[in-house]
Amino acid sequence: MYNLLKEYKKVERFEEALATYTGAPYVVCVDSCTNALLLSLKYSKVENITLPANTYVGVAMAALNAGINVRFEDILWQGLYRIQPTNIYDSAKRFTSDMYIPGSHMCLSFHYKKHLKIGRGGAILTDSSDAYEWFKLARNCGRRIDTPLSQQIFTVQGYNMLLHPDLAEKGSKLLKKLNKTNADLPFEIYGDLREQIKLN
Repeated sequence: MYNLLKEYKKVERFEEALATYTGAPYVVCVDSCTNALLLSLKYSKVENITLPANTYVGVAMAALNAGINVRFEDILWQGLYRIQPTNIYDSAKRFTSDMYIPGSHMCLSFHYKKHLKIGRGGAILTDSSDAYEWFKLARNCGRRIDTPLSQQIFTVQGYNMLLHPDLAEKGSKLLKKLNKTNADLPFEIYGDLREQIKLN
């Protein structure tokens, strides 16, 4: 019989290992960096943000899907950048030990092109216990993993974004072999989203 709680422990162990590695008090794993950004932006409750014109389109789409107006500027960045005016960082291109910035929600990517090459997945680093509890519910359809569905009261609008336990287990193994210090990934030319996004 499939034991959901036993499988979920794989995700918890990966989150604990990420917390130790990055220096973040809390870590919540999700199925992509794009969805880590979406949850962080939903939690922020901002109406308008500013992004670099040269960033991955998924960042802008996460904001639009969160119902946020997006403005683009010529912002030079390397490794990570802050989504202004929030405390959210797109850190898809930075992953190194003790990287956590206090007071922030830092969003990580575990795509094959990134440092921790799980293939898919992401995480939110935070030091807010309130945000941590909200992220855990929001990523899993608003439900608590350790309570039968028939006994739950749903207080958070949730999404189906939980990181698959098999990917979490793979991440834990890869993290043990990863260097403590890693350089930022190289700068990429994504394009100019001011010219590229033409939504009706």
